[in-house]
Amino acid sequence: MRRKPIVGLIYDFDGTLSPGNMQEFGFIQAIGQTPEEFWAKSDGIAKGQDASNILAYMKLMFDEAKKNNIKLTHAGFQRFGADIKLYDGVREWFKNVNDYGREHGVIIEHYINSSGLTEIIEGSPIAKAFKHIFAGSFIYDEKGVAEWPGIAVDFTAKTQYLFKIQKGIFSSRDAVKVNESLADEAKRIPFTNMIYFGDGETDVPSMKLVNMFGGNAIAVFDPTKPGKKAVAQKLLRQGRVNFITPASYTKDSRTFRLVCAIIDKVKADNELRQFTSYK
Repeated sequence: MRRKPIVGLIYDFDGTLSPGNMQEFGFIQAIGQTPEEFWAKSDGIAKGQDASNILAYMKLMFDEAKKNNIKLTHAGFQRFGADIKLYDGVREWFKNVNDYGREHGVIIEHYINSSGLTEIIEGSPIAKAFKHIFAGSFIYDEKGVAEWPGIAVDFTAKTQYLFKIQKGIFSSRDAVKVNESLADEAKRIPFTNMIYFGDGETDVPSMKLVNMFGGNAIAVFDPTKPGKKAVAQKLLRQGRVNFITPASYTKDSRTFRLVCAIIDKVKADNELRQFTSYK
């Protein structure tokens, strides 16, 4: 019996599925700052210490929460995630794509690959749509309060999770299986079956990797924000992505039609590969 191909849709989160950074929908307000103030402080830490931007914002969250007597618990992070704004059509997107895949003999799986926080994404209205969430997270003490960064995901670290998705590894900690050699036919989701969604230059390494190995990278842009379309067009000109599309995910959107066309191509390519051997 022929195995149905699995198509993996892999998303950045901030600016891709949501019009802002996830910290801006509850946490920053809770510490009494504006997004501009918070990110200026975070950038100042990173520049002043020549440090990772991701670790800088995680430290700032930790310090500001402590200063404002806010306990950063797993459940608390999830409450911040409940108010995340999403682009038009995102809530229905996953079911619509899953239905299309099922109708065309393709298994669809959705993944997050983000420099944001797993705990906040887990509290978002769309958390259950994902097979796995690869993102940053904290380490918690015996009382369940965050005390140290556990995982920090910068834009180059994102690429390792593509190889984990390829091999069906759902552990952020694993550094052994991901490096093992695996025959192409044994790979759970080959790069050719991946669709990567990102919104900017921080996604370039992942976009380029998927594109280079025969998958499809899509740059989405918010048409209401000046300059975002130009960034996407630049990525297309440079060959970093295969397609660009406005950040709308409704069933009548260009994004949905584009993804359906890619699914059709993956299905056709899979069927053609069945003819490469003849006995």
